[in-house]
Amino acid sequence: MNIPVACVLVAGVMPVLGAAIAKWGFKDFDNHNPRQWLAAQTGFRARANAAQNNNFEAFPLFAIAVVLALHFQASSVWLDPLCLLFVAARSLYFLTYLLDWASLRTLCWVVAYGACIAIYVQLI
Repeated sequence: MNIPVACVLVAGVMPVLGAAIAKWGFKDFDNHNPRQWLAAQTGFRARANAAQNNNFEAFPLFAIAVVLALHFQASSVWLDPLCLLFVAARSLYFLTYLLDWASLRTLCWVVAYGACIAIYVQLI
């Protein structure tokens, strides 16, 4: 598996981590109405759920960028580091969301978004 494909896989699994952290250790988790239960959470559980949702939102832009880059045979000299940068920034984004470090979280979001845009720019 090449680096861009591995990064898409990691990015696709990231939301599951958020869901697991939001629900972890709760005996009263309502699996019949999980969205309603999660909406009532506070603190790090609410932030983990929000990070999960944001990871779902970020994934399509990244995954499509990688698929297009591979299809058009973009140079791995740029593609590989940009994919790794995206995954690293999104991982830090997730961590800063859990820790409630809002300013650093925003910076991580911008870096990850910029990495996606840079992949698209390679294709122009």
